[in-house]
Amino acid sequence: MADQNQQAGDTGPPKGIPALKAHIIANKIDVALWGVRVITVLCTIGYVFPLFNNPVSAFYKALLANAATSALRLHQRIPAREISLSRDFMARFFLEDSAHYLFYSLIFMNVVPNLLILVPIFLFALLHAASYSLTILDTLGQNSLWVARLLISLVEFQSRNILRAAALAEIVLFPVVLIMALFGHCGLMSPFVYYYFVTWRYASRRNPYTRNTFRELRVAADGLTQRPWVPAALASALRYAIDIVCRMAPPVEQQQQ
Repeated sequence: MADQNQQAGDTGPPKGIPALKAHIIANKIDVALWGVRVITVLCTIGYVFPLFNNPVSAFYKALLANAATSALRLHQRIPAREISLSRDFMARFFLEDSAHYLFYSLIFMNVVPNLLILVPIFLFALLHAASYSLTILDTLGQNSLWVARLLISLVEFQSRNILRAAALAEIVLFPVVLIMALFGHCGLMSPFVYYYFVTWRYASRRNPYTRNTFRELRVAADGLTQRPWVPAALASALRYAIDIVCRMAPPVEQQQQ
């Protein structure tokens, strides 16, 4: 009976290196996405702390890794057999968050490096890489690398704050791109192209954090204009800025499609 009970307890899925090899073979794209996201994180860290590398090279490698991640995600979301030059396909294409960040990398491939540009892609890569790292650790065994599991749990616990921080970086980057264009640090067309990126993020159906962050910033700015200690000129300028941003926002109907 004891032998039978022991055999019954060993009927779970296999663990260890053989299980990891089988998982990699069965999930090639997911593992590739995890690897490229880890590269994005490491390149961003290498840009901030250039101890053993060229920071400029690390900046562009992070953008390339993000573009590769976006292309792989698009491959998963839109199979090759469904690709066409029709209007419906293009509308579907630009609804995908991965398409947004593919263009994000293209926008900044020829600009002067700036840390704020890497913030959104670093945060997204960190969050998704941490999530899949837990799957890999589960494949290796439940007790493997408990320190890594603890760090992953901390990242996932802060997932909402990470997504809000990424959305805020996307918004704040818009005036930064305008300033960069004025000083010749990026092309003159970059602010116009980035504006379309922001509108795509605002209208995203899968990630409402950019839209919610815009709403929170508007409420905060409206509240600031009501403060008695705020000069009338500053309050008027804030109301004017709020009105301009609201006019530039995509219509509500586009968000509900």
